[in-house]
Amino acid sequence: MKHLVLASVFLFETFLHALTQCTAPTSGFHLDGDFLIGGLFDVHYPRGHDRHLRPEALDCSRFTVEQIKNSTSLLPNVALGYEMFDHCSDTLSFPGILKLISVNGQVQPWVELTTKVIAVVGPFTSTQALTVAPFFMTDLIPMVNYGSSTSIFSKKAKFPSFLRTVHPNSDVIEVILTILKHFDWRWVAFLYTADDYGYDGLDLFINRVRGTEICIAYSKDIKPGINFSRLFQQIERQNIHVIIVFAAEVVAEALIESAIRFNVTNKVWIANDAWSLNKRLPKMKEIRNIGTVLGVAQPVVKVPGFGDFIRSAESHAKCDYEGHQMLCNQVCNCSDWSAKDILEADPSFSFSVYSAVYAIAHALHKTLQCGEGGCKNITVYPKMVSIYLNLLVCPFLVDPYSCISCKETEWSKEGSTSCNLRLVEYIPFTDVGAVLIMAGACILVGLSGAISVLFATNYNTPVVRSAGGPMCFLILGCLIVCSVSVFFYFGKPTNASCILRYFPFLLFFTVCLACFVVRSFQIICIFKIAAKFPKLQTWWTKYHGQWLLITAAFTAQALLLITSLTYDPPIPYNETLWHQDQIVLFCSLNLEVTSCTFVLLVFLSCLCFIFSYMGKDLPKNYNEAKAITFCLLLLVVTWILFVTIYLLYQGKFIQILNALAVLCSLYSFLLWYFLPKCYIIIFQSHKNTPQYFQEYSERTNTCRKSSG
Repeated sequence: MKHLVLASVFLFETFLHALTQCTAPTSGFHLDGDFLIGGLFDVHYPRGHDRHLRPEALDCSRFTVEQIKNSTSLLPNVALGYEMFDHCSDTLSFPGILKLISVNGQVQPWVELTTKVIAVVGPFTSTQALTVAPFFMTDLIPMVNYGSSTSIFSKKAKFPSFLRTVHPNSDVIEVILTILKHFDWRWVAFLYTADDYGYDGLDLFINRVRGTEICIAYSKDIKPGINFSRLFQQIERQNIHVIIVFAAEVVAEALIESAIRFNVTNKVWIANDAWSLNKRLPKMKEIRNIGTVLGVAQPVVKVPGFGDFIRSAESHAKCDYEGHQMLCNQVCNCSDWSAKDILEADPSFSFSVYSAVYAIAHALHKTLQCGEGGCKNITVYPKMVSIYLNLLVCPFLVDPYSCISCKETEWSKEGSTSCNLRLVEYIPFTDVGAVLIMAGACILVGLSGAISVLFATNYNTPVVRSAGGPMCFLILGCLIVCSVSVFFYFGKPTNASCILRYFPFLLFFTVCLACFVVRSFQIICIFKIAAKFPKLQTWWTKYHGQWLLITAAFTAQALLLITSLTYDPPIPYNETLWHQDQIVLFCSLNLEVTSCTFVLLVFLSCLCFIFSYMGKDLPKNYNEAKAITFCLLLLVVTWILFVTIYLLYQGKFIQILNALAVLCSLYSFLLWYFLPKCYIIIFQSHKNTPQYFQEYSERTNTCRKSSG
């Protein structure tokens, strides 16, 4: 860097002499003031061997400074001026660059000197910016760019004081990729400018399509003197119908003109933002024959008052100077342009310059600590302005007079002028909590399977028969199926996972509850109802009332679930209200639509509780009712706790708590209803006999009579 700057000092002395020989009698490139904004604009834009006047950015910058000067709220009592240079050549533009970083004709890098130039706007192209940026980065002179979108400028380590008012290439490539995916175009050509801008676009595109079904069938850099006929022949040979043109405006114009000349037809052309709003191409004859052109462009925002300024400048301009000088010069020959030419230029172009100048003005306003009473008289260094610029602006400057809403996927701090991407939150399968819950579900499946085997081998014993006999296997099977839903609470939600996290549990847990309702009723029926209502007992036994009730509950819940899922199924959605800087990936569940399914569960739970509570004073060996009552109490406590936490806590871990509540509901029946019976079968087999059950019942009845 040091050698580069020293060499530049030498060049400065050489070119400064040449520059003084090329002065013009009229110029709008300088306006004195307390502070100056430097400007590098390619006023004379080279095209081939000709030069073309492009005063749009120059005029927009002058207009913006004049507007700021007339403002009473922004930089009050501070005269803001400008020092602009025609930057249309990397070799002939160094005098202007060196003048901006010099103080009293001297360049002293790394020495903090007071200078009127507090920031620079420009230059336009990425190659130009890469050439001159190191000169300004040395002393942290703010460089607010209005056209350079190469992604390397996003690296703050290399370009700490570089900012821009255009979207970086990565954003444009992302939109192009969205278009390709939307129309399912997979076989494409990628044509790009043979410069830093084009090469950056190609690299970004290659990296983004990697791993997708999109294939770059042909890519070519467009250099001066390229054989367009051969280029189009190669595209035709590859049978390519979609052509992405990531190129500067002049190059794109030459390409499209050649496509018309060589009769290229029925193609889809995807234009990047550099030429998508070009107003000359649509006026060409036979432009429609080339096919369809889709463009990516920045939002078009009109600069208020700019049109009147340009028309006024044209009417008051004196065109006394008609001479021509070298390629880059500090004069705009007014005979070469009209107000109409400027106002018909790319509509997004002027606003980028407008935003850049306003951003600098606001940063200077902050640096000078300006208020209603004026600004403080303090020494201002460019790096101080750079600090406030970085706070105000990477990734895109907006209209200083109006606010914009961030996208749903973005958030912004209060008072900030930029939107940041929200952090996407969900519970991955590798999360510790998820792993523990899934392990718990696997253990439940294993225990249920083991209990099923144990009950099957002891099927005719009193303990198994009193537990429900064949109904035990139905309950255990339903517990296994219910546990499957736990696994779908983790990972990124999908349509299928959202359904499967609710459907299996709600349906088969209904069957479990129905089984316990039946079991509770049977116990009460045997000991309390059979004697009083013998016909009811006969009907229940004859028509297999227990299976009718279970089937009815299963059918009713299945119909309710199918109806609700058909009408409004649970689907993935982004929860954006909980945290402004986060998006929690969730599954929506319409509680109004699914309320009937929950009502049925509550009804079965209440019915089960009533029957089981009625049998609390039955003989111990036959008293399954107490176990069922305890299981139901655990179930109620579990879901009361979950609902309470759900109302108080908002975040991604609510999904872990939901899965945990489901698992606890299943374990409440497995552990407190089945495990005690397993203990008797394995460790107290002497109690698992008909004689023991009968003797214990008789002793219990005798004790009751004697105490009565």
